[in-house]
Amino acid sequence: MTPDSPLFRVENLTKTYRSGASDLVVLDRLNFTVAPGERLALVGESGAGKSTLLHLLGGLDRLTSGTIYYKTKDISGLGDSDLADFRNREIGFVWQIHYLLPEFTALENVMMPLLIRGRSHAEAASASMARLEEVGLAARIGHRAGELSGGEQQRVALARALVTNPSVLLADEPTGNLDLRTGEMIFDLLTTLHRSHQLTSILVTHNLSFARRCDRVLALEGGTLAGSPPMHPDGNREYL
Repeated sequence: MTPDSPLFRVENLTKTYRSGASDLVVLDRLNFTVAPGERLALVGESGAGKSTLLHLLGGLDRLTSGTIYYKTKDISGLGDSDLADFRNREIGFVWQIHYLLPEFTALENVMMPLLIRGRSHAEAASASMARLEEVGLAARIGHRAGELSGGEQQRVALARALVTNPSVLLADEPTGNLDLRTGEMIFDLLTTLHRSHQLTSILVTHNLSFARRCDRVLALEGGTLAGSPPMHPDGNREYL
C-alpha cells in the first residue's frame, strides 16, 4: 500500500435481501474510495442503505456481489474467522444505542473488548482507564450504565470503541438519541478523537450540519450514490 492508496476501495458493491418471491435491492453497484485519515459522512433518507453500507465496510454483513478492499486485502472474500479478526483489530464501532452491559461498570464495559482479545485484567484496566480519562469520565469509572446520563453512556461507548486502538471508526447515528447540546458535545469529541488517534472515520448521520463538518459527504438515494445534499440557509440545521 502506497501513501496515496485508498484505505477502502469499493467496487460494484451490491446488497440484496430476499423479500417474498423477489429480491429487494438495498445497495446497487456502488463505487467509491475512502482515503486514509479521511472523515466521511454518509447521509440519506431512512431506508437508503446507510447502515447497511456501514455494516458491510465493518465486516458485520456480507455483500451480494462486488468487492470491498481494505488496503490491498479483499475483505469481502474472507472467511468468518478472518473477518472477525479484521473487525477486532482494525475497526471500532459506535452505534446510536450505546449497548453497554448494564450489570458492569463503565470501566468494565470498556475493558470487555481487550479481555475478549485475551489481554490480562491489569493491562485491560490500564488501557481502559486511559480511554475513559480521554473522554472526560475518569470520575465515573465505577458507575454502572443506568447511573450515567445519555451523553456519558455514549462517551463510554466511544472509549470502548477506541480501547483496541483501531485504524477505522464506524459511527452509526452516534448523536441520534441525544439532545442538540449533548449531540454537539459528542460530535466535537468525535472530531478530537479522530485527530488524536489518527483515525479514518465514517459517520452515518441525518444531521447535515455535522455532515458538512466532515471532509466529504456521500449521499445515498435509492441504493445508489447521489450528489451532495443541500444545506439549510442557516447552515446548521437541516435533517434528512
